Amino acid sequence: MIISTAEFIASRPAIRTLGLVRGNTVRARHLGRDIMAGLRTLVGGEIVEYTKLMAESREQAMDRMLDQARLLGANAVVSIRFTTSVVMGGAAELLVTGTAIIIEED
Repeated sequence: MIISTAEFIASRPAIRTLGLVRGNTVRARHLGRDIMAGLRTLVGGEIVEYTKLMAESREQAMDRMLDQARLLGANAVVSIRFTTSVVMGGAAELLVTGTAIIIEED
């Protein structure tokens, strides 16, 4: 499966547009991670615990989007965009959307 933030795949024309696909996940902070993150804010630098949490969230949301694209019969997803929003205190949603298409095979 080819995925891209671009609107098309260069040199591979789209045969058919299948439509919007999406994947999301809602993650809550973990008390242990919050304690470590709080300590890191005292000394500065990257908050590794939250970086890891967001990376895992992106991967899970992307996997869900690609599963939906495969169910439609797509072999590519273009125009991928990520968004986040706060659902409640301590919990956030990560959403990825894209357009499922069928492109010419090599």
